[in-house]
Amino acid sequence: MDRRVQTAVVGCGMISNIYLKNLKNLFHIIDLTAVGNRSMAAAKEKAETYGIDHVMTIDEIAASDEIELVVNLTPAYAHYDIIKKMLLAGKHVWTEKTMTVTVDQARELVDIANERGLYLGVAPDTVLGAGLQTARRAIDMDMIGKVTSGVAVINRDQALNSEYYTFLRGGGGSLPYDLGVYYIGALLCLLGPVKAIRAFGAPAPVHEPEFLYVNAGTEPWRIPGSNVISASLQFECGALVSVLFDGNTVNASQHNITLFGSRGILKVGDPNTFNGPVTLVYAGQPECRLPFTHGYDGANTIAPTPFDYYGHRGVGVAEMAYAIRGGRPNRCGKEYGLHCLEVLEGMEVSAATGRTVEPASRFEMQPLAPGYYSSFMNGMGQGDAERSLMD
Repeated sequence: MDRRVQTAVVGCGMISNIYLKNLKNLFHIIDLTAVGNRSMAAAKEKAETYGIDHVMTIDEIAASDEIELVVNLTPAYAHYDIIKKMLLAGKHVWTEKTMTVTVDQARELVDIANERGLYLGVAPDTVLGAGLQTARRAIDMDMIGKVTSGVAVINRDQALNSEYYTFLRGGGGSLPYDLGVYYIGALLCLLGPVKAIRAFGAPAPVHEPEFLYVNAGTEPWRIPGSNVISASLQFECGALVSVLFDGNTVNASQHNITLFGSRGILKVGDPNTFNGPVTLVYAGQPECRLPFTHGYDGANTIAPTPFDYYGHRGVGVAEMAYAIRGGRPNRCGKEYGLHCLEVLEGMEVSAATGRTVEPASRFEMQPLAPGYYSSFMNGMGQGDAERSLMD
């Protein structure tokens, strides 16, 4: 545990600031030594901003004898090629969501990692945050009894968003893959594997540029895949959950995860954050907001940078680094990432064919140990939450 894991980041897009800041300053187990990007100018800018020693090409990172772990922050459609390259070069890999854009590609990467004894971790790691870990503990402590059903809902104007975030126009850019994965990841963390899926879907509209952003372009485009999904998920634990992801509406997000149990109801906050509030409802009693039982609540004690509302992104990288040193499975592992993708793709397949889809993969995710905190002295000091990642 005393030997830090030498790490490189590939990809310098919008999410990279919070990753680079946290990996450089927040986690003792990580030694962030290099950054790479398709545009070397962007990589040099990030290296200067965050005090990273080396700017390297992707090939140089793959060939390095020192770098053990590669954090892949490229768009989803680029994941397969980069992850495969790094795995074949003998590197452990952590990737932003989703692992790839197809289940077949993801299975191939899982097989390569298994054959070579390598770790492959997959976002979202918000499931390791204070909000979702507190919700998981409430379920594990039988506070609402047996979970019988639930709902998970989120909406956005994904076509409009793709004017600015142009990577959304490619594979993995539809709302279920880009944002819905946080809701699927949360449900998997709380309830375990999905047994069966039935769904209906609708495509994104052909989008005429609205010229709200300078990089919108002039030609119309359509985000691939289903941009609206209405699905029923049957979990192995017996819970039946209704899922609605609507990317064909307006940017006024109405996020909702509610789990109904035999003795109570649990309301879970936004899974795209680390500090979504957790509320307990009992019959005849006022709603009660639960105090967080875990650290990583998104409150960052380091100097602010863009997209800081993403809070503690990178906690999954650090947890995997401790797993590498300890020789144990990491929580946001390849099986979790594959199952997330199988559920997302299964909803699309069911919507297209009208048949029930049964995911083939399974996973286990152990909860983090409770009782640790993110900060102290009213946020002025860094807490001991990293200890919860060690075992």
